[in-house]
Amino acid sequence: MIAILKREIKSYFRTVIGFLFIAAILALYGLYFYAYNLRSGYPYISYSLSAISFIMLIAVPVLTMRSFAEERHSKTDQLILTSPVPLRKIVMGKYLAMVGVFTVAMAVVAVTPLVLSIWGTVPMGESYVAILGFYLYGCACIAIGMLLSAVTESQVIAAVLTFAALFIGYMMSSITGLISSSGNLLTKILSAYDLYTPMESFMNGCLDITGLVYFLSVIALCQFLCCQLIQKRRFSFSTKKISLGAFSAGTIVLAFAVAVGINFVVRELPSDVTAVDATSTKLYSITDTTKEYLSTLEEDVTIYVLAAEKNADTTLSETLTRYEDLSKHISVEYINPAANPVFYQQYTDTAPKSNSLIVTGQKRSRVIDYNDIYEYSYDYTNYSSTLEGYDAEGQITSAIEYVTRDSSELPVLYEITGHGETVLGGGFTEAVEKANMTLSELTLLKETAVPEDAAAVIINAPTSDFSEDDAKKVKEYLENGGKALIISSYEHKDLANFESILAAYGISRVEGIVMENDASYYYNGIPYYLLPEVESSSYTSSVTGKYVFAPYSEGFSYDTQSEAVVYTPLLTTTDKAVSKIDAANATTSQFEEGDIQGAFTVALSAEKTVGEKTSQIVVAGSIDLFTDSADAVVSGSNVAMFTDCITAMAGEGGQNVTIPVKEYTLGNITVTSVAAMLGGLAASIFVPILLIAIGVVIWVVRRKK
Repeated sequence: MIAILKREIKSYFRTVIGFLFIAAILALYGLYFYAYNLRSGYPYISYSLSAISFIMLIAVPVLTMRSFAEERHSKTDQLILTSPVPLRKIVMGKYLAMVGVFTVAMAVVAVTPLVLSIWGTVPMGESYVAILGFYLYGCACIAIGMLLSAVTESQVIAAVLTFAALFIGYMMSSITGLISSSGNLLTKILSAYDLYTPMESFMNGCLDITGLVYFLSVIALCQFLCCQLIQKRRFSFSTKKISLGAFSAGTIVLAFAVAVGINFVVRELPSDVTAVDATSTKLYSITDTTKEYLSTLEEDVTIYVLAAEKNADTTLSETLTRYEDLSKHISVEYINPAANPVFYQQYTDTAPKSNSLIVTGQKRSRVIDYNDIYEYSYDYTNYSSTLEGYDAEGQITSAIEYVTRDSSELPVLYEITGHGETVLGGGFTEAVEKANMTLSELTLLKETAVPEDAAAVIINAPTSDFSEDDAKKVKEYLENGGKALIISSYEHKDLANFESILAAYGISRVEGIVMENDASYYYNGIPYYLLPEVESSSYTSSVTGKYVFAPYSEGFSYDTQSEAVVYTPLLTTTDKAVSKIDAANATTSQFEEGDIQGAFTVALSAEKTVGEKTSQIVVAGSIDLFTDSADAVVSGSNVAMFTDCITAMAGEGGQNVTIPVKEYTLGNITVTSVAAMLGGLAASIFVPILLIAIGVVIWVVRRKK
């Protein structure tokens, strides 16, 4: 086999074919590498590899067409037919030689993530998993091309047949979708020759063992069939023909059966065995929090996906598969909206978007709209959006808990109204729902007391003062072990009754608006657009080390020596900050006469124990802290802090399973325009031309000898 391998490799590099094959792959890859990675700054090599997958349909036939067809045409195949070398070694030698040529191209591709890392963070695990997937795909294509080269003695026919076969395999997913969007027996059979879909998992950063086994099965089958075709020609027509034919047919059927059986067994294995999450953000991995919760699940839950299984979001499908594997009580069903357009009406009046989920239990159901699974940030300067987060696990785990909990276990948050309070933004009300809590309005004037079922109350920046009676109701509620999230506004003073609620915890408002003078702690060059230091606590567990946007903040003072109340600073400024008493007439953000020198606490928690009852309050001084516009600046961190606060306060007997949004992608890298241009020219033009020139020179020199 080694002798065959050496001879074949020399034949590819003594002619133009080997160099042309490598040059074609590298030229097209270099073009997309420049467009996606160097110019646009995407750190993901998979973008470029996915874009060039169709080049294999053209390049592989050029490489494989001569492997057996040329020898059959020139009659040198008689040497193979009469050779004492085992046929399988001959076939393997030829195949490995072609794979060796392809490996040279992929070795160059494998260097590009390292080159790209010069300018920023590149997800190496995802990059090399994507390269592995493309390599396996290419090796499978080469095996198919070699098999079809053994069918005919014409290189042209072999090339055309290979292109047709690879094109069908590349388009098989679309072909089966045209036959049946919901799938049937025929589409399942045809899908066995779907070459592209198994590669997608690798491109998405998942080391898919099922895809690996599939490609290896295709390679092994093609080599086996190639051996069978050549073996048939070793024997002349004789009485042995019938028995040999029966033997060949039987072994071919057995080979297919073994391949199908192996793939079936591998597909039935749990996803945590067959799918290794190589993404830098662990996009597909299920957190220990969810795993622990699902281990206690005792009620059956069905998750309906409003999409045909073939057309479903692949990332979401991977997540759902892992949920099924983690609990026998969870089942996933795909509902094709085209075949069952009114299915959703059993659970909601509004038609959800395609790929939305409906989670159902014995007690109730919840719809997870597809728009809530992915989190986007918006640039209002050019009205563009960027995909930032993936919240499938958070939404699904929350929905499962919601549909299985007893009604008495679902906590209620009351949003106090009637004093000009700011309404919570839509993203924050969705956070309440995700935390499996109910948000209700509470007008104290109409009630004799805060309702007994209140897990916590929210007082969001009142613009007019509470009445003495309203303030008394809130204080009595807190004295009995209540919890409150309280926001104030620097603009509205003379709120004596409102401030009495804070005073019960020894907290007072610092006059003026806080301006930061350390440029690292404010946004967009505006000193009162605070990006305060986030202190570590249970109220900030999801945002520690991140930015929280707190514009137009006021500070708070409190007795740090108090033994009756335990204070925990949550958001703080630097000692360069000042509180401007007369902000309208200020000429600088620096300290002026009459200002108050920092540092300041602009958000804190306080716990007070009276007898056997402990009350909690979280106080923040930014009126815009819990608005969608402020949250968009920091890509969801304000919502994350809000969620931490309400779950920390309502955790006892309430929702304990909260999964934060996962980052979907890494930030773009920055490549200088000169480096991008030079890299693009080298990758897509100079290197391919050099390779072709070398091949031509070698061919011309050999022709003259």
